Amino acid sequence: MASAISAFGWDDAWALTFAPHVQAGLEPARVVVELRRHYYAVQTASGELLGELTGKFHHAADRDAQAYPAVGDWVVVQVGTDGRRAQIHALLPRRTRFSRQAAGEAQVEQIVAANIDTVFLVSGLDANYNAKRIQRFFVAARDSGAQPVIILNKSDLCEDPEAVRKEIELLVPGVPVAITSTYTRKGLKALTETYALPGRTLAFVGSSGAGKSTLINRLLKDAEAMPTAAVREKDGKGRHTTTRRELMQTPTGALVIDTPGMREFQLWDAKEAVEDAYPDIIDLAVRCRFTSCKHHEEPGCAVRVALESGVLPASRLESYRKLKAEQVAKAPKQLKPGAHASAPGWRKKAEAASVRTYRDRQHREDE
Repeated sequence: MASAISAFGWDDAWALTFAPHVQAGLEPARVVVELRRHYYAVQTASGELLGELTGKFHHAADRDAQAYPAVGDWVVVQVGTDGRRAQIHALLPRRTRFSRQAAGEAQVEQIVAANIDTVFLVSGLDANYNAKRIQRFFVAARDSGAQPVIILNKSDLCEDPEAVRKEIELLVPGVPVAITSTYTRKGLKALTETYALPGRTLAFVGSSGAGKSTLINRLLKDAEAMPTAAVREKDGKGRHTTTRRELMQTPTGALVIDTPGMREFQLWDAKEAVEDAYPDIIDLAVRCRFTSCKHHEEPGCAVRVALESGVLPASRLESYRKLKAEQVAKAPKQLKPGAHASAPGWRKKAEAASVRTYRDRQHREDE
């Protein structure tokens, strides 16, 4: 059995995690497609089956958005007697996960992909290019636990792609930056040989029109594997041709997850990732006179000294401040103990609203 699913990333460490379920006659499977209403296409040792959550699983996960399976997850299943369907009983602990805050005001974590090894942050070198957006995706990628790699695609539309590479390397130092063109095929061979290795799981994220689907088609060596569409010339925006998350195998044996374009990308709980992404600023902040220094007008601010001397780029500090401000803004408000208690039935109403908000969003087609 292990050899049959090893091509999908199964290894000895996963087998050890799965061991408690062996005696119950259950099998491991990997989620390859998210369908509607808690149905999933899952890859088992006997092939791809239609998986459905058991009532017990669904009930236990109903109040926890991240407890539901996502593409890339390993789950515990029981194959039906017809050999076509499987009941999903449990979710194996994730090694990595790429999350974002779901679109809207509600504080809901949305897991985009799970158990990924490398996250490609794709940006087109046309009107789609936005350095600040790349930084935001980078912070979320670092928070996932996977290796982030920045891809500057559509290099054939840029006069000086190397200058852009230097700009990005300054904003996010230490992160690999690849320059590619699906039109001229520049950089595609090196990308494949370096990252598209057997059993490795790759995820592509980025705004619509960046060329994610075309890059995946090149890796799959199938021009029609993922639908693509032209972008608007005036702003480089695409038409969100990818409508669902799906895990696919490449000829090299790597596994690729495509994700729908994200029109509204809000960071989830990535406090440590933000600090990891800006170690230079964190090191400077330690030297400030005041531990609560905001790096604006406070005396003895080491960050401002570095900024004024040119050691710290102004754009990098601006990006750091913006991400930190976003985290503060999205933090749950601390209500006074008696704020709601005076209203009869407030607890039940609050819990019901919380569940309903998530359930309603759970089944929306991601834009």
